[in-house]
Amino acid sequence: MKNFFNFLKSKTFLIQLGLAAVAVLVLVFVALQWLKGTTNHGEFVEVPNFSKMSVMEMREAVEEAGLRYQVLDSSDFNPDYPRFSILDQNPPAGNKVKTNRKIYFTVNPSGYKKVTVPDIVQVTQRNASSMLKAVGLEVERVTYIDELGKDMVYRMKYKGKYIKPGDKLPKTSKVELICGNGTIPGSARVKADSN
Repeated sequence: MKNFFNFLKSKTFLIQLGLAAVAVLVLVFVALQWLKGTTNHGEFVEVPNFSKMSVMEMREAVEEAGLRYQVLDSSDFNPDYPRFSILDQNPPAGNKVKTNRKIYFTVNPSGYKKVTVPDIVQVTQRNASSMLKAVGLEVERVTYIDELGKDMVYRMKYKGKYIKPGDKLPKTSKVELICGNGTIPGSARVKADSN
């Protein structure tokens, strides 16, 4: 143990310790300089505002800014934005990022996604309206015909054409409900009277 402490006090050990410390400092300095050069330390690009730009305009602006991009799918159509324009971006506009950073974009689709018309035939108008609203459709108007079931849905129309349960319509479409007014149809009344 005494020899060990003598070695720690020796001139050879102190020289080796000093050389090791200098080597570590040189390696750390070289590594930091290399990192500064390769990571563009202190150099930032401000993310532009891409909102409402078309995809072609966005591509040009991304290249000019020295950035990269990735387009994400979007299923939610926003009528306030042009079709195939930028709805959202991450990171947001104004953030400072490194050159060559990837920006993620959400693009407005060409229109609303299609939804399936629910089976609302032989359902009350009130329940039918709720079922339509649940899938994203709206009741534009209600037309009454002579049928025994008062406020019972007998048919549906979309843009003047009859539709049936299971058909696909764009979300937010307005549907016309054809309901009974509680009156027995004329031909049924005649048959009943003749018996």
